[in-house]
Amino acid sequence: MAQPYRILVVDDEPDLEPLILQRMRRQIRSNEYEFVFAHNGVEALEKLNADPTIDMVLSDINMPKMDGLTLLQQLPGVDPNLRAVIISAYGDMDNIRTAMNRGAFDFVTKPIDFDDLKITITRTLEHLAEWREALASRDQLVALQNELGIASQLQQSILPKKPLSSGEFEVAANMEPARNVGGDFYDYFRLDNEIGVVVADVSDKGIPASMFMMSSRTALKGSAIGVRDPQSVLTEINNQLHQDNPTFMFVTLVYALFNPDTGSLTYSIAGHDPPLLVDADGAVTELPTTKGVALGIASDVVYSQQTVNLAPGDTVILFTDGVTEAMNSSNEQFGMNRLTGVFEGSPPKSASEANAAVFERVRAFAGDAPQSDDITCLALRRH
Repeated sequence: MAQPYRILVVDDEPDLEPLILQRMRRQIRSNEYEFVFAHNGVEALEKLNADPTIDMVLSDINMPKMDGLTLLQQLPGVDPNLRAVIISAYGDMDNIRTAMNRGAFDFVTKPIDFDDLKITITRTLEHLAEWREALASRDQLVALQNELGIASQLQQSILPKKPLSSGEFEVAANMEPARNVGGDFYDYFRLDNEIGVVVADVSDKGIPASMFMMSSRTALKGSAIGVRDPQSVLTEINNQLHQDNPTFMFVTLVYALFNPDTGSLTYSIAGHDPPLLVDADGAVTELPTTKGVALGIASDVVYSQQTVNLAPGDTVILFTDGVTEAMNSSNEQFGMNRLTGVFEGSPPKSASEANAAVFERVRAFAGDAPQSDDITCLALRRH
């Protein structure tokens, strides 16, 4: 029987321990998880040093003796392969941002939504499993292809796997790399009562692009937590990437913030193709572009943003140039006209349907021609 993942919960609230044991009883009974508890960072370090079988730390930020941010700094010295998820008060974005910059893999907010917590724990442990598999295989690798396969698993493990949806909206996305490891990425996440979405394309492919992609993804999520408007998020990411960029790589992207209550979508573009808007009648328009070059090229670049309102039934399509520049055996490109033609007069009924339709049409067009670039598409639909 497989050993359960051992999770150390660090929180000074006495009510949290019985609550977690009660709400996670199914996972505990099925031998998926085993929980260990500590009440502050000092006690947590003692338990970690005494028990090397702990896989993951779920820690509050504000605690006596040693807070969660200080604990995060100590974790690499105990076990560099530990994964940490932090818990913070709702709206405490400064501390959450600091925690992400100190190595936290993800975060949840108080009051804890246990459905969200279960998803976060699953995603964190999946990434840990992929990482351990990579470490276990490292000494046995005899060819670059094996290395690329493991790198691909790591890359795929950080991408959201399931659509994000509620009664007001749905987000769905997919990425197909041209090589084992791609330079594209996408992400979507909740920020208070809004939804952040991003599609990005790194300037190269393979292992270097994958490493730069992961740095860009981390920088974006950390910045999005602390800086709300998209143009400021892009400014901060750009300065971070430009500061430490010895390979002179860059990334183009679209980052948007959607408010399900009002339907407003505010977005900023860094050297990327603008999104498409598909209305409920199947009319397709290209959203206005915004000022801003690719991230990582120069410091102190000024970015701007646009705001549009999505009516019920509207869908926004974010994509990389791997879609429009996909080629067939006659060296023809798929192009923007074919992309808009996917939806003209035939509006999608869901974000998942919109995303699937793009990939299906591109594959049919390319046929047996080899894929020349990563293909990424994200659809956001207001119900």
